[in-house]
Amino acid sequence: MARIGKRMKAAVEQVDRGNLYELGDALELVAKVAAAKFDETVEMAVRLGVDPRQADQNVRGTVVLPHGTGKQVRVLVFAKGEKEKEAQDAGADYVGGDDLVKKISDEGWLDFDSVVATPDMMGSVGRIGKILGPRGLMPNPKLGTVTFEVAKAVEEMKAGKIEYRVDKAGIVHVPVGKVSFGRDKLEANANAVLASLSRAKPSSAKGNYMVSIGVSSTMGPGVRVSTGAARAAA
Repeated sequence: MARIGKRMKAAVEQVDRGNLYELGDALELVAKVAAAKFDETVEMAVRLGVDPRQADQNVRGTVVLPHGTGKQVRVLVFAKGEKEKEAQDAGADYVGGDDLVKKISDEGWLDFDSVVATPDMMGSVGRIGKILGPRGLMPNPKLGTVTFEVAKAVEEMKAGKIEYRVDKAGIVHVPVGKVSFGRDKLEANANAVLASLSRAKPSSAKGNYMVSIGVSSTMGPGVRVSTGAARAAA
C-alpha cells in the first residue's frame, strides 16, 4: 500500500470526506489545503448520467472561463492569404499552412496547446489527423476551431476558452483555474462550466444528469461538492 506523505496527510485531515460542500466552500478548502511549492491547477470532475458509448450521449463542448485558466495558451492557426495576417494580429503564436503540416508530420513538432484552421486548410490538416486527434488537438467545426473567423477563435482561446469531453467512465474533467485565483474567481469559472454542461445535456439522457461533482488541486485531496451547485448554475 502506498504511503501518504506528511503534506498530503495534513491536507486530507482537513477535508470531511463524508460531507457534500457548497461549491464556493469546496473551492476555498481546496485552495487552503494546497501545499505544493507551485501554483497548482484546480480541476473539477463531473460524473454525468450518460452512456458515452451512445453517439447521442457523447457530451462534448467548449466554454470560455470568465477568469481564464491561469495558463499561457499557445495557439497554432492553419491559414493562408489574408487570414494569416488576421491570425497574427489576433495574437496567434504560430501561423502557417503546409509548412507547419510538414513540420508536425516529419519532425513530430507539438509545441502548442490549441489549433484553429480555416475550412480551406482542412484538406492539408487532415493528413496529420492521426497525430492531432489522439491529443485532442484536431480542429472541429462543432467546437468553433474550423472557421474563417480566426481572430475571434484565437482571442477566445487566449481569454480562456477550453474544450471538454466526457470520458469512457462518464466523467468530464475540466480545469477551472489556479489556486492563486481565490474563491470568487474559481467559483465563477466553475459555474460557467456547470452551466455549459447543463446546456449540453443530451435529450436522450434520462434520470439524474449530474450524478456527482468533485474538485481538487494538482497535488491535493478531492473535495465532494453538492450537486445543488449545478442546478444553481443552470
